[in-house]
Amino acid sequence: MSTALLSSTYFGPVQWYQKLHRYDVCRLEQYDHYVKQTYRNRCVIAATQGTQVLSIPIEQYDGLKCPMKDIRISDHGNWRHLHWHALLSAYGESPFFEYYADDLQPFFERKWEFLFDFNYEITCKVCELLDVRPTLTLSTGYQPAQGQEADYRDAIRPKHPLPDAQFQAKPYYQVYRQKHGFLPNLSILDLLFNEGNEAILFL
Repeated sequence: MSTALLSSTYFGPVQWYQKLHRYDVCRLEQYDHYVKQTYRNRCVIAATQGTQVLSIPIEQYDGLKCPMKDIRISDHGNWRHLHWHALLSAYGESPFFEYYADDLQPFFERKWEFLFDFNYEITCKVCELLDVRPTLTLSTGYQPAQGQEADYRDAIRPKHPLPDAQFQAKPYYQVYRQKHGFLPNLSILDLLFNEGNEAILFL
């Protein structure tokens, strides 16, 4: 049985969801230290000017480090409203935005206290929409990878990702492809809004 270790993500990239699709079991790490400027609190979408980063503000925490499971979401800057309208602006003309909008809009209306819990609910919903059916487990403490486990906890990241021989982005339809060319490994939302129920074929 194949197992992948993954860090938590906010509408993670295509590469991250590929692991959920291809591994028998995926263990989501909740005891790693929170790291800024990672997919833990940000996603990357395609907008009219190119890529756009959507970041969730977090509450300040005591000390230099904090476990991911204890990171609290901040209400600063009306970010939920801004993120939803950024998606509406970027994907309102995409083939499947309206089809999925009612499933996804509640994530930008309801308030979650903890970032990990918020991301986990997003993951479950997106897997449902993709028809990806992973066996998800949560870590019970931070440990190194065991045996044959594949450790992607620090490998899948926006800046300087580690090599991943299993992932090669498959080009798919994108609204702004003629303008920017194909933009690989964006948020899973980009694939979902552009390919709909065919999205799973690109994982």
